[in-house]
Amino acid sequence: MEVLEAIQTRRSVRKYEKREINDEIVKKLLSAAMSAPSAANQQPWEFIVIKDRDMLDAIPAFSPFAKMAAHATLGILICGDTRNLIAPGFWVQDCSAATQNILIAAHALGLGAVWTGVYPMDLMDGRVTGFVKHCQLPEGVVPLAFVVLGYPAETPSKQNRFNPYKIHANVW
Repeated sequence: MEVLEAIQTRRSVRKYEKREINDEIVKKLLSAAMSAPSAANQQPWEFIVIKDRDMLDAIPAFSPFAKMAAHATLGILICGDTRNLIAPGFWVQDCSAATQNILIAAHALGLGAVWTGVYPMDLMDGRVTGFVKHCQLPEGVVPLAFVVLGYPAETPSKQNRFNPYKIHANVW
């Protein structure tokens, strides 16, 4: 799939076939993630690949917008290692870029995926703490996003989201 087509046709997929995603595809997804840009090339990302059925089934209890995890075969938790950063304020952007690369790569590989937000939702509903405990993250490693993946059992409609009214030249 051509890159602009992948970007413009990718949509959030929340229904999946009961079909395993092999390790070679997971490696491709993570390689795409690690190809993202990062401030000062610090690459603060860490990834927890979750295939265990019981672990996936438990996630909706503490991450309310990740209910589809109970029907998926794979989830990837994208975390920022905030210990010893060269550019400490940028880990969120760095890990967000890695997350977007996973979404685009998944679509290009024929998978469906959805980004479910984690950070900074701890104060509202405990998502950060839930993932920290669930995945036994060490102190200083912060869960940013949880991507649920699978072979799609739905095809969301394509949308043209280009809006010329959102573009400003030189000044607002």
